[in-house]
Amino acid sequence: MKNIKIKIAFLAVAFTTLLSCNKFGTTNINPNAITSPSTYAILTNVESGISGWATDGAATVWVQFTSETQYPGNGLYAVPTFGMGTYTGPLLNLKTIIDKNNNADEVAAARVLTQYIYWHLTDALGDIPYSEAFKSKTPVYDKQEDIYKGMITELKAAKSQFVNTGGLRGDILNNANVDKWKKFANSLRAMMAIQLTKKYPGASDYAATEFKAALSDGVIENIADNIQLNFPGGDFKNPYWLNHDGARDNGESVQVYNMLNALGDGRQAAFGTSNVPVIYGVKEATINAWVKNNINWSRVLADDKRLQTSPVFMLTASQLYMARAEAAARGWTGEDKTTMLTAGVNASFAQWGITPPAASYFTQQLVVLDGTNDIKKIAEQAYLASYPNGRAGWNIWRRTGYPVLTPSVDPLNAAHTQVPRRYTFIPATGSTFSEYTLNNANLTTGISRLAPGTDLQESKVWWDQ
Repeated sequence: MKNIKIKIAFLAVAFTTLLSCNKFGTTNINPNAITSPSTYAILTNVESGISGWATDGAATVWVQFTSETQYPGNGLYAVPTFGMGTYTGPLLNLKTIIDKNNNADEVAAARVLTQYIYWHLTDALGDIPYSEAFKSKTPVYDKQEDIYKGMITELKAAKSQFVNTGGLRGDILNNANVDKWKKFANSLRAMMAIQLTKKYPGASDYAATEFKAALSDGVIENIADNIQLNFPGGDFKNPYWLNHDGARDNGESVQVYNMLNALGDGRQAAFGTSNVPVIYGVKEATINAWVKNNINWSRVLADDKRLQTSPVFMLTASQLYMARAEAAARGWTGEDKTTMLTAGVNASFAQWGITPPAASYFTQQLVVLDGTNDIKKIAEQAYLASYPNGRAGWNIWRRTGYPVLTPSVDPLNAAHTQVPRRYTFIPATGSTFSEYTLNNANLTTGISRLAPGTDLQESKVWWDQ
């Protein structure tokens, strides 16, 4: 396996809803298909692949959590395309749960997961079908600003729908813990709000207002409430373990290692396997020679953190504390920025089973929040706390510019020499399922709102402009 693939296109056991040739509109009817699926089985099915967003191999390389050790492509900025199969896979499955409306808690969980997926989709591409998804064969591409506001509104409604009647079945993500689901919904709202700092920077603006509302409703504050997918092993193995079971195409990047080393940070014991980080963004001949001369190169995660049964962390207390530290530094809240940063670092260490750092860690010039480059320091700590969740680290870097990343020295194409800022849509050539063929007018409108208004990996989505 070349990279950790996005494992989101799971199908729900031959359900009629997945047999359509139309990605967004009504479905055809298959008389031989199951017409009354068990919604709890659909929920299990969707959740079994939901951690794929956190293990996105391309973003993990782009943001230099990992470096490619053979067959480099992502790190050399090959054009990254993204299909729309998520709509006919997990999003349509979740819509089935919502439409059947068998149990309030089950429906609320499906609504939360739906917004989690839309969040990752819009952050990857920019404008996407949202308000008219599944309502039209050629849905409009909503403005990302409207999508963000829609997601936050929907998460509020989903959180209020939970009633904790004991009917939430098939939940392998949060084990039917309704309180944990509520914190998940609220925490997503907070993380979405902090993502809008470029567009709504003020303490009384939309983003700050929604961030404070999410905090008031209750977010993840303890590692016991981390949103993580636990793997039983056997036929359902941790994807990082799978990635190293044979090819071993990725290792801990020199970027992460150098940051940890500069801080004397004990998390290196969890993040890698040696003190030989992998060089980044070099052509195949160079990396092949380097690997041959550095056989003890650092793998992604320590061996005991990369077992078949190891969890994948999707949203954590550490990430929430880092967002709260930034919000405090921006004047959005009355919380103490240093207290929040310290809590975030300690939660990250605890998440990986590492002894928390001494007090002196927080007085280092690279860490102490003394009014000098506070946002940079918080962003860099948020980046480390997100490892190895490439999507989370990529969002931090795109929004804040930190950490400062050195692009590939050997890009494949002279036209693409910078770290990608988004995925591109699958071109019409060679694919009958391209949006350029199926919904060209609306897609073109959506693309026009990028900066610049072209479907390039260097173009910026709305909140990144």
